Amino acid sequence: MGLFDFLKSDKKKHEAAEKAAAAASAGYAAKYTEAVSATKAAAERMAAASRPKPMPHTPTPTSAAHKAVPAAPAPMPMPAAEKRTYTVRSGDSLSSIARLELGNEARWRELYAMNRGVVGSNPELLHPGQVLTLPN
Repeated sequence: MGLFDFLKSDKKKHEAAEKAAAAASAGYAAKYTEAVSATKAAAERMAAASRPKPMPHTPTPTSAAHKAVPAAPAPMPMPAAEKRTYTVRSGDSLSSIARLELGNEARWRELYAMNRGVVGSNPELLHPGQVLTLPN
């Protein structure tokens, strides 16, 4: 047996293995589709056998449902938290205001986010007299 005969026999073995794998995968696909259809059929049977959900009961003045739980006490009005404000002066910047009023100049972004409508699109451009709301 020569070298080429060995390669030919190896090729035949490889082709036979591929055919066997294809046949096995076809059998698996058939089993898979059968399992899917059986699962769907079981789900449909279970849905058909289940009872319909009852409508929720709406309490009436004559029913006992409204008497079972005492009414919640009226909420106490919360005192309105005073908003802290700052009026911009000449030479102010958001970072200097944050340093003076908030204790950390890195919080200028938070200050800008709260006052974007007042300041505008440029956080570096403040006008004297603008009233800024300060975070708590």
